[in-house]
Amino acid sequence: MPTADGRVDTRLQNYNAFFDEKSTADAKKLETARQENYLEVVNGYYDGVTELFEYGWAQSFHFSRFYKGEGFLQSLARHEHYLAAHMKLRPGMKVLDVGCGVGGPAREIGRFSDAHITGVNNNDFQIGRARKYTAQAGLSDTVKFVKGDFTKLKEQFGENAFDAVYVIEATVHAPTFESAYSEIFAVLKPGGVLGIYEWAMTDIYDPSNPEHRRIAHNIEIGDGIPQMRTRSDSRRALISVGFSIEHEEDLADRPDPIPWYYPLEGDMRKAQTLADYTTCFRTSTFGMWLASIFVWVMECIGIVPKGTWAVSETLKQAAAALVEGGQKKVKLLRFCGITVFHARHVADRDLFPT
Repeated sequence: MPTADGRVDTRLQNYNAFFDEKSTADAKKLETARQENYLEVVNGYYDGVTELFEYGWAQSFHFSRFYKGEGFLQSLARHEHYLAAHMKLRPGMKVLDVGCGVGGPAREIGRFSDAHITGVNNNDFQIGRARKYTAQAGLSDTVKFVKGDFTKLKEQFGENAFDAVYVIEATVHAPTFESAYSEIFAVLKPGGVLGIYEWAMTDIYDPSNPEHRRIAHNIEIGDGIPQMRTRSDSRRALISVGFSIEHEEDLADRPDPIPWYYPLEGDMRKAQTLADYTTCFRTSTFGMWLASIFVWVMECIGIVPKGTWAVSETLKQAAAALVEGGQKKVKLLRFCGITVFHARHVADRDLFPT
């Protein structure tokens, strides 16, 4: 049964059943089950980790690049501004945020561009929090949130409904890239622009390689992802549904002195500002242990739904795998946490045969 805030005990408790702890035992059958039941997987995950994300990260659930001395929250905002600027978002434009989380990017991009933002998300708990924070920020007239499935956008909004669409690390949760991208194509006006920060593995990723699969599997189980796919998979999917790609770049390839994954390392010596010591402490071994104990106690006394602690524990696997994937940049494998695509809607799908 749903709780008063929209979380559902059963999907929290069932989340780990969609995965096997060992990557070698996570059979195709489980992967198929995650794809077929992706709404249960994603909602079970975010019912469990949303508050921890806000506590340990921010209200913007994404990675970003860092300049030397740049604060963590500054970096998140700049990352959002970068996307909005490249998309040329302008005052009054109707813009869709696909997979909006608790609305951090929508509020920031709304302030930055003066566009009218609609965030869509299938998680009731997150939608409620997004609306609350947006009202507190005084942005409810121009930034709105609705519940919806990003594989059924046309059914909800109709065709040609938006001037622009952006996605920030969300369509990785879709059963396939095509299932989400085709719906985005449908609701985007001809000539409209799509901007994506996509989660993907580099094209060196080989699912038959045990080391590669172990890293990808730990990202999947710790981030509520049915199946990690490659950058090429994303590119092919965009083209197959009708988009023309105008810009594509793996931002993690830039020679930044501070790596994108540094906040996950939990190394307080790497904090860039005084405020960032708090972020680094929260992701340190001791900080995560304290958070784990706190969530366990909260669940025991009934403040959070049953199953929250088990789901939240998977975050440790994800953090370790993301750092390891990022550090193996020079070796075999790298997780492309911030690959950016800018694509444009083309009216004639036959220009881009599948």
